[in-house]
Amino acid sequence: MALQFDHQLRRLQGVALALVFICCSLAAFGHPEDELCVPGEDGMDPALCAALAEMNSSTAAPAQNEGTALLEDTGFKRGFWATAGLYVTIGIGHILPDGADHILFVLAIFLASVRMRALLIQISAFTVAHTVTLGLAATGIITPAPAVVEPLIAMTIAFVAVENLVFRDMTAWRPVVVFGFGLIHGLGFAGFFGDLGLPPGQFWSALIGFNVGVELGQLSVIAAAAVIGMLLRRWLRDPDGTARYRYLIVLPGSAVIGAIGLWWAGQRLFG
Repeated sequence: MALQFDHQLRRLQGVALALVFICCSLAAFGHPEDELCVPGEDGMDPALCAALAEMNSSTAAPAQNEGTALLEDTGFKRGFWATAGLYVTIGIGHILPDGADHILFVLAIFLASVRMRALLIQISAFTVAHTVTLGLAATGIITPAPAVVEPLIAMTIAFVAVENLVFRDMTAWRPVVVFGFGLIHGLGFAGFFGDLGLPPGQFWSALIGFNVGVELGQLSVIAAAAVIGMLLRRWLRDPDGTARYRYLIVLPGSAVIGAIGLWWAGQRLFG
């Protein structure tokens, strides 16, 4: 009986590892063109669309007229709330589907947090940290170098994933580590935001909307992962997530995420 159960457990582990690998691979290597911005549809700004298209193509060289970058279809300048609403959608789109590195980092945090309190502490630390550096970099107080920031973001993913393999639960220093890594991720958000080429007078509404959108995107990832994790723990009859769930889901998932983070770090450093 024990031998049969062990055989079934190994089969489940293989299936779980394959599913985690497929999901993480799709997230890691899928960087579709920005579908947010279709000029002429939904009142999107042609100049802003050009800026987003330029970020997706190294060969694109669209002309951007800053004087008309945030105009309504009628030709009138957008108000505070209309601009903020526009940038909420851009912030969400930067995470879903285009923010694969940020998604994997958040998933690595989730896999380490079998208790809700541990998850909330880490997500709160990450949110506060990246909000701070996004604001500082967007206002020009600090000027991050993408050649430094991007490899560091990949390394943060690998570090958290490897730590998941070593420790069963959140360590005492994990919130501090996540806060420090959040500062780095905020610099990545700021690089994207700064490339949009904002006209004068719309900066704060755009910044607030973008940050809210980023948070909504991250919370969507966490919510989806929480539902799936709850169903898996129930199916595996491991409500605490410290036995079969860790063996079949947390360890294989963290290993795959860590490998992707290391691969990205190498690519960004030497590619």
